[in-house]
Amino acid sequence: MNNIYLGQSLRMEQKLTPQQILLSTLLQLPLLSLEQRIKSELEQNPVLEEGDDEETADDVVSEDQAEEKEIRTELEELDKNSSSEEYDVKELEKAQDETEIEDLFKDEDTFEIRIPKDKNVEEYERPEINRSTLTEHLREQLHELNLSEQDLEIGEELIWYIRDDGYLDPQLDLNDLAEKYETTPAHVEEILFKIQKLDPTGVGARNLRECLLAQLEDQSLPDPVAVDIIKNHFTDFKNKRFDKLLNALEIDKERLQEAIEEIIRLNPKPGEGLFDSRTNYIIPDFIVEKVDGKFVVTLNDWNIPPLRISPTYKNMLLDKKNTDSETRNYIRKKVENARWFINSIHQRKITMLKVMEAIIQKQYDFFEKGPDYIKPLIMREIAEMIEMDISTVSRVCNGKYVQTDYGVFELKYFFNERIENEDGEEIATPRIKKRIKEIVEAEDSKKPLSDDKISALLKKEGFPIARRTVAKYREQLGIPVARLRRGL
Repeated sequence: MNNIYLGQSLRMEQKLTPQQILLSTLLQLPLLSLEQRIKSELEQNPVLEEGDDEETADDVVSEDQAEEKEIRTELEELDKNSSSEEYDVKELEKAQDETEIEDLFKDEDTFEIRIPKDKNVEEYERPEINRSTLTEHLREQLHELNLSEQDLEIGEELIWYIRDDGYLDPQLDLNDLAEKYETTPAHVEEILFKIQKLDPTGVGARNLRECLLAQLEDQSLPDPVAVDIIKNHFTDFKNKRFDKLLNALEIDKERLQEAIEEIIRLNPKPGEGLFDSRTNYIIPDFIVEKVDGKFVVTLNDWNIPPLRISPTYKNMLLDKKNTDSETRNYIRKKVENARWFINSIHQRKITMLKVMEAIIQKQYDFFEKGPDYIKPLIMREIAEMIEMDISTVSRVCNGKYVQTDYGVFELKYFFNERIENEDGEEIATPRIKKRIKEIVEAEDSKKPLSDDKISALLKKEGFPIARRTVAKYREQLGIPVARLRRGL
């Protein structure tokens, strides 16, 4: 017989209320995503609508004073519980069911969430750039080719497997596609080569070699040496084994240099550019300007509409004679959800401004003098400064951008590691990365510097950086190793 042990244990547990979860979700949304979320919420919740709520609490018809007082007491208790970490979702649903309709509109303390909007500012929508996608652009060209109906279907399926960078998705197996359309893999490949000749040339390639070769062969007078290099000596070219290329091609350095320059002019990622959604302009979430000697932060939220609860649904809720209880309960929950959403939008604005203002205080020299004066900073310092959790700061900074006098920067740029130089001065890592980039740009391309040599140069300048740290920063900057930086 198994022994059953009964006992008590004590543990700490954190529970988030639905309001806290909603606020956390909204905090991590950048500006354009927030606009989409608001649009989605407006579509899903009929009670929520755009517009300034001009009504006051006195405009809503109430019942007798005794009931109103009781309703207000219940709501205050509800709001008190909603801020507690131990608040349970079932209790919230119960409170929703038991709360009278009028209390959703009568409590000025909890419903004063509208953000004042300047009536003198002309309202306008952000202009959107109308540009076709890469897929649409290729499909239009495909239908201009003289292809059979089956070949068009094969071509369209191939196009749908082309990624944003212009390359064919490696998950697509041409043999499976051939079997699906009852043809040969060679025939499918033939259609793929036709797609690679569309604009932009090289799109649909399966690798870099195929991409560059398609662009070279599409030229009216392709350089035969360049074609030979890509077709037959691509590995040596990729690894910059110039001596092997000279011997194999039996040409001099000048002729090899001409061919290499021709190859360098080709586009290694033909899908990127006008057809790549990732190249859209960054819309900054914050704007920092100096006014009367002080830095002023504003949220770039002019395109965020004011939100309110629909007066039509308010009247339906208050009209107990003509609105059945089931409808009233449904609308009541939608009204409560709308209140949470509007409150969360307002709280999001307050939190974001707090974080940005704290960053300015910590990085004042950056905003005053420029990127060379950025200081070491970690998110915990900001969290302690504004008395918020570090996860909140992280959500605010993730994917958000600020417009400054020195350009547009991601908020994460202001947080960096720190090292101490020989004098004990703390130095931010962006300064070191900038110096590494300058050293590499000034090096002799025929004798590029190794990570060890870059480390030695930095140490002479007072930056005690190890070789592996140089390698890490170099990779983060997208700088290849010395062997691949060597020129002819």
